[in-house]
Amino acid sequence: MAGNSQRRGRRVTSKKGATIGSGGKNRAGLSGKGKTLPADERPWHKAYSGTEKLPQRTAWKQDKERRAAAEEGRAPKIGAPGTKDTTWGAGQRGVGKPARGAAAKAGGRAGGRTPTRGGPRVAPGRKSMPAKDAPELLVGRNPVVEALRAQVPATALYVAHGIDIDDRVNELVRTAADRGIAILEVGRPELDRMTGGVLHQGVGLQVPPFAYEIFEDLLAASVEHTAPLLVALDGVTDPRNLGAVIRSAAAFGAQGVFMPERRAAGITATAWRTSAGAAARVPVSQVTNLTRAIKACQQAGFMVVGLDADGETELYDLEAAVGPLVVVVGSEGRGLSRLVGETCDLRVSIPMVSEIESLNASVAAAVSLAEIARRRRES
Repeated sequence: MAGNSQRRGRRVTSKKGATIGSGGKNRAGLSGKGKTLPADERPWHKAYSGTEKLPQRTAWKQDKERRAAAEEGRAPKIGAPGTKDTTWGAGQRGVGKPARGAAAKAGGRAGGRTPTRGGPRVAPGRKSMPAKDAPELLVGRNPVVEALRAQVPATALYVAHGIDIDDRVNELVRTAADRGIAILEVGRPELDRMTGGVLHQGVGLQVPPFAYEIFEDLLAASVEHTAPLLVALDGVTDPRNLGAVIRSAAAFGAQGVFMPERRAAGITATAWRTSAGAAARVPVSQVTNLTRAIKACQQAGFMVVGLDADGETELYDLEAAVGPLVVVVGSEGRGLSRLVGETCDLRVSIPMVSEIESLNASVAAAVSLAEIARRRRES
């Protein structure tokens, strides 16, 4: 025979056609599952009445969850048999063990049961996108101590395992314990993940979103001083610059800081840390329209000066420094915007010895506020 007809393993029969039917193998799958149970008869539904007997597998799963919850010291995710409670118990989500180790040595007990995790969970490989009203995590020993001293509302204090205990750690743990704030000891990798890699010095304080002062209240409170001083930020977008300006404002006696809501940095954990806790002592306000807010200050009797490298008045010749004053700091790149610059009463430049184009926004603010404070002391 020609071709491969004599090869070993050759096909000797015609190709098999498609099998018709399953031969009874899928008979169970074709049978109906019966009627759909009403809601009050489904053990997994919130409307379950509890009168029907639980299916065997459902009862086994619920019993397994209750045993696991008892071992972990938390409320079960399901209710007891025969009840409608099939959700987490109120106030029991994430309940775990109190702090121990370094946190307990540094300042006592946390008091009561405390949450074991803080902040949103982030899937591996994905960036967290916290909601606008999500809690913030303040980090750094000085910012946390200052926030606790200022009675900033807080929900949890995180302390890293093996932290070097100093006076600040003792104080912040003791203060948190006295205020009934949960104290949790976590590993450094976990704290790194929660802070996004920001330098935290082994401590973090979870606080609600920053509460901005109403601008009208900030202005009214400032005019009660003999020579009020306010700082306005025109489009500063770096939270580190914002924190540094707030710190300088607190150091040199300013009564408040205000800035626009849009296209500008807000009080984030980074700004908190850079301010070294000064944001807890200096009122900060966000305004819808910065030009309108500046005009309101002018109507209240303030002289408004804008920091500008090409300003017509040098800082050391600023005679208005001893009176009610608003210092406007421009953004990092473009400086003062056109409308804000036109609204200012004066544009002030900082004289420099070398040929440097301009100073950083926070540095310019610090130099200006220091000179204003010096003039006021000598007047």
